[in-house]
Amino acid sequence: MKKLSKKTSVAVVTALVFGVVACSSSTVIRSNVQGAKVYLNGEYVGTTPYTMTDTKIVGSTTTVRLEAPGYEPTHGVISRSEVFSIGACIGGVLVLFPFLWIMGYKPEHFFELRPGSPVPRAMIAPTIRPR
Repeated sequence: MKKLSKKTSVAVVTALVFGVVACSSSTVIRSNVQGAKVYLNGEYVGTTPYTMTDTKIVGSTTTVRLEAPGYEPTHGVISRSEVFSIGACIGGVLVLFPFLWIMGYKPEHFFELRPGSPVPRAMIAPTIRPR
């Protein structure tokens, strides 16, 4: 088995690092209500401020819903086509496949929750306590 030269090994490792790093993108989801619940694609993931990181390809979207007591739920969409990624471009030149991740998210997404009416008491299920 033939050993790789030191230069070749460094080039391969560098290409792999650029490829892996270039594939992920992050954004911070913020709101005017600290601690609002964050749902991504319908799944609860945490509270604001929330850092979302993924490896979806260019053009992918994520639905966002924020909820907080006393506020109306807020809905939005984050698209992986907001910011050009130089790392993915360099990785794409070296390895080609990172071009699928050449666009990323803006660093921050801000959602405004509007005050809403509280849930009417009649709609809250009574708590049954065991005896």
